[in-house]
Amino acid sequence: MARFPDTHKIGPTTAEQFKELQKSPPDKFGVRHINMLYNYEANIMYCILEAPSKVAVEKHHSKLGYKCDWITEIKTPA
Repeated sequence: MARFPDTHKIGPTTAEQFKELQKSPPDKFGVRHINMLYNYEANIMYCILEAPSKVAVEKHHSKLGYKCDWITEIKTPA
């Protein structure tokens, strides 16, 4: 499956909620969190997700109430 980094505003989500999301299994769109990085002072969140497509990532975020500013697909050599 492909990997997708993205960025968006943090919103009202707490660090504990991010921790739970990162441990959760893939959702109904097939999206799984690999890593989540955030800065509350700058109100910015960076996610690295495993997903079947960019559209799945968009649907995943929309379901959670987020609109991504940027999403791209990345490849790894392994």
